[in-house]
Amino acid sequence: MRISRFLSSFFLAAVMGASLMTGLHADAKKVVLIAGPPSHGVLQHEHKAGCMLIEYCLKDIEGLDVQVHTGGWPNDPKALDGADAVIIFCTGGDRHLAIQEGRLEQLQKVMDNGAGFGCLHYGVEVPKDKGGAEFLQWMGGYFETHWSVNPHWTAEFKTFPDHPIANGVKPFAVNDEWYFHMRFPEGMKGVTPILSAVAPEKTMERQDGPHSGNPAVREAVAKGLPQHVAWAFERPNGGRGFGFTGLHNHLNWRNPDFRKTILNAVLWLAHAEVPEHGVDVALTDAQILTNLDQKRGKSPIDILRETQKQQPFISPVQGVK
Repeated sequence: MRISRFLSSFFLAAVMGASLMTGLHADAKKVVLIAGPPSHGVLQHEHKAGCMLIEYCLKDIEGLDVQVHTGGWPNDPKALDGADAVIIFCTGGDRHLAIQEGRLEQLQKVMDNGAGFGCLHYGVEVPKDKGGAEFLQWMGGYFETHWSVNPHWTAEFKTFPDHPIANGVKPFAVNDEWYFHMRFPEGMKGVTPILSAVAPEKTMERQDGPHSGNPAVREAVAKGLPQHVAWAFERPNGGRGFGFTGLHNHLNWRNPDFRKTILNAVLWLAHAEVPEHGVDVALTDAQILTNLDQKRGKSPIDILRETQKQQPFISPVQGVK
């Protein structure tokens, strides 16, 4: 009888424990990171390595389930089911992963359920007539050709909004291919700029073109208007959006405030709590140079050494304490 009671109690405890674990898993915020196939040169557009760094940095966040799909769109048709946030880092324009083979419709179902939507670097660009309307609705902004531009420049970020994504972010300066003059909703409705900087005149040295210049952006730069290169968006249905135009240069992950902005945003997109001082995770150069795509060209180590000689990537803004 005692053995029977013991076994019954043990079985009940096991069932309750399993139920508790299942409940915890069910309550976890599901974040889906989609990394596109290789693109550009060594340490440029490192989609896979970038997404895997995000996964690594957030692995110890309680109640967060980060799932990374590398090499393109997930093969599993249920990969996005139940997602609290979907983030895409891939080649944009006509080749954007999200606009192929009915995927906008697939994403629409997830967005209708209130999921967050974010894109990194080239991933913020889709054709105006194929994805533009959806990205504007889901993310609150996107790169529109003949309106937005993609110069390389050193942006100095000196002030930040009172927003969870900016928690703990301190003034910093980073050279990157910072896209700007995004297409935002009328009156910036629902949009909160996170990273803004005044673009220097040299960003307008190229001739007009789909990515290089146009009368509207030239006028804005001439007036010294701040350009928003990262932003947060709140949709009417409670869903959230985040756009981040940097990350052409993979080594920018070395800057703690650069990466903190992205990591904070991932949590915010999924309606997870952002720590008061932001997500602080130290990364070594060895970790940053892990999981890179195989590309022809200089070795990553040589590029890292050359970069260190030219300018440190952990760069405070002059005159700002």
